Amino acid sequence: MTTTPTLPNYINGQWCASKTTDYLDVINPATAEIIALVPVSPASEVNQAVAAAAAAFITWRRTPAPERVQYLFKLKNLLEENFEDLARTITVECGKTLAESQGEMRRAIENVEVACGIPMMMQGTNLEDIARGIDEMMIRQPLGVAAVICPFNFPGMIPFWFLPYAIATGNTYIVKPSEKVPLTMQKIFGLVEKTGLPKGVLNLVNGAKDTVDAILDHPQIRAISFVGSTPVAKYIYSRAAANGKRVQCQGGAKNPLIVLPDADIEMTTRIAADSAFGCAGQRCLAASIAVTVADARDSFTEAIAETAKKRVVGNGLDQGVEMGPVIDLRSKTRVEQLIQQGVEEGANLLVDGRKPQISGYEQGNFIRPTILQNVNPAGEIARTEIFGPVLSLIHVNTIDDAIAFVNSGQYGNMACLFTSSGAAARKFRYEAEVGNIGINIGVAAPMAFFPFSGWKESFFGDLHGQSNHAVEFFTQTKVVVERWPKDWSRQF
Repeated sequence: MTTTPTLPNYINGQWCASKTTDYLDVINPATAEIIALVPVSPASEVNQAVAAAAAAFITWRRTPAPERVQYLFKLKNLLEENFEDLARTITVECGKTLAESQGEMRRAIENVEVACGIPMMMQGTNLEDIARGIDEMMIRQPLGVAAVICPFNFPGMIPFWFLPYAIATGNTYIVKPSEKVPLTMQKIFGLVEKTGLPKGVLNLVNGAKDTVDAILDHPQIRAISFVGSTPVAKYIYSRAAANGKRVQCQGGAKNPLIVLPDADIEMTTRIAADSAFGCAGQRCLAASIAVTVADARDSFTEAIAETAKKRVVGNGLDQGVEMGPVIDLRSKTRVEQLIQQGVEEGANLLVDGRKPQISGYEQGNFIRPTILQNVNPAGEIARTEIFGPVLSLIHVNTIDDAIAFVNSGQYGNMACLFTSSGAAARKFRYEAEVGNIGINIGVAAPMAFFPFSGWKESFFGDLHGQSNHAVEFFTQTKVVVERWPKDWSRQF
């Protein structure tokens, strides 16, 4: 028999067993096996992490930027050396396929690489002689202690939208992983330890809502980053902002794909299926609704239905599997209930993925790809983020109708257009009210050197994760106006 590991926190450069008596099961979503126990850390342990980070900040902010990024170079190399193990860990605790986990870790590493450019990215501006003999400059300085509250769907990538930029700009940082998928960050912090990063610069505190509230309320934490559902994003944004913190909260989404009659149907179908069913639909850039325009309806509908039926579902570690399970039983039940709700609202269940039998994994949280046809545009299913492998089909007559539908939604994370027309593409990217646009792209995920945009109820805050937005978020500007008397040199 093997003992189920109990996960520690990482505070002030040391692994620390939590003093809590409250632990949660970490469950492999493909097998339903308990693979670890994660502590619900009390506020006292958040306080310890903040105290360590605040103490470390005094020296860390005075460490030259070229010296700070040397630790990121070391971390990048360690992430590369442990790439396959990290990807496998993501699949075991999150459920996605190994290829998807590898793609996730590649995006994480890319953010480390970009943050290594902080000596250039963090530079300020200056102007001589704003008045005679007076110069003015703007410099960037770190905030202090910051923290990230992470979601379950990308345990390796999403912390790196923020973490490398935070410490490269001179802040100290606390990571609170999702209690559903804490193992990946355990391994990453094991690599952080090997870099020789000074104690207290990076800290890891496990936990759930009470732990989050302690982070949101702590007076020494200056900035909060979050990715998750819109209701939780609103809660975190409002509570943290009320406590005087900078906040960036990525919320939910309902991402439409628009298919014009001149689209390459074979390519569009393949890309749309990967977008809707990749990661079992559990990503903020997953396609949720396909809007066919005019004559595109019949050809696309037939093609996407056949593709959905053929997608191979199973344990993400098994060869040939194209889609894994959803994260837990609660999520599976919720998705299946929403599918039924779509039917009750009048949709045709073109492909039903509920209650599949996956040989050898009968206890897993599996749902096969599902397609709801003729969804009511004004119904609940057309507005609700399902966060599962479900694609709704809606039909309109013109591209103007399609854009109007996109802009009528409460979310504004992503919208994609499939077409051969440059004029249609320009019209769409100009008029669609979303933060990430794809043209013949199904997952318009920005590279690490661009910010991860989001509009409306998909984002709360001013500055997004990644790239220059992250640098601006984790720094505060200071303007210096100076005059030196002409006779100053006479004193020497």
